[in-house]
Amino acid sequence: MIDPLAEVVSLLQPSMRFSKLIVGAGPWRVHRSDLGDLFYCVVLEGECLASPGSGAPIHLMGGDFLLAPSARDIVASSQPPPLLDGTNWPVALGEGIFRLGAADAAPDLRMLIGHCHFESPDAALLVSLLPQRVHVRGQRRLAMLVKLVGEEARADRPARAMVLSRLLEVLLIEALRGTAETTAAPGLAVGLADARLAGAIRAMHAEPRRAWTVAELASQAALSRSAFFERFRRTVGLAPMAYLLAWRMALAQQMLASNNSRIAEVAERVGYSSASTFSVAFARHVGISPARYARDRK
Repeated sequence: MIDPLAEVVSLLQPSMRFSKLIVGAGPWRVHRSDLGDLFYCVVLEGECLASPGSGAPIHLMGGDFLLAPSARDIVASSQPPPLLDGTNWPVALGEGIFRLGAADAAPDLRMLIGHCHFESPDAALLVSLLPQRVHVRGQRRLAMLVKLVGEEARADRPARAMVLSRLLEVLLIEALRGTAETTAAPGLAVGLADARLAGAIRAMHAEPRRAWTVAELASQAALSRSAFFERFRRTVGLAPMAYLLAWRMALAQQMLASNNSRIAEVAERVGYSSASTFSVAFARHVGISPARYARDRK
């Protein structure tokens, strides 16, 4: 059976940038501007506030897991936050451990954090299919996976990069699975948890070349056209045809980057009747023509 979530995560090709253990004591606040990489953290003990990207701060407690597939601005603080504005810098204690807040006070917070980079050239399109923030509570499996990722990141073992890549894929899938059990933001995982919408999403992934219409996809979900459109948009975060277009463009980028497929062949495989109509759509959504895209990745 086609597994859309596994397909998207696999195409993203996550790789580790860094992983560390943070201990905090007393009031503190950090602000980090990032390049849009994946950010995750799991609170082992204590509590804090965290706001990766836009949106209100999230109150994290022991056992909570937070993931943002594309975090460009991360603000975190003690709970309660410090009374005065300002930014603290983590102090390295050695062996991947960093301290925040008062140096002479007993730690009241321990959390594991990490930043990952997506190697995929079409990461931006794929990330648009995922929720902007994932907050999962009480999932011990996620804490165990984060611990394994951290241990592997700090070790110098054979096949380290491959093991890290696979662990990160599992971590991302496990986190996205958890969104189905929470009041998560719209995204692919939430859509797949909806029994009606899952059939339509799997159909798009199974036959991207088919000239799908909203009415045909609604039929896959056994819903009226209007009910399907609104339910899909509300649950996945994109209109059905916008989702289909994003997936087609992601597949096209993969094919253009990984083999010598002719543009006409790629166009046909992702549902376009001619190379010219595909080229116009590709340039509009990717920013360059498919021919240039392929040349740049030789």
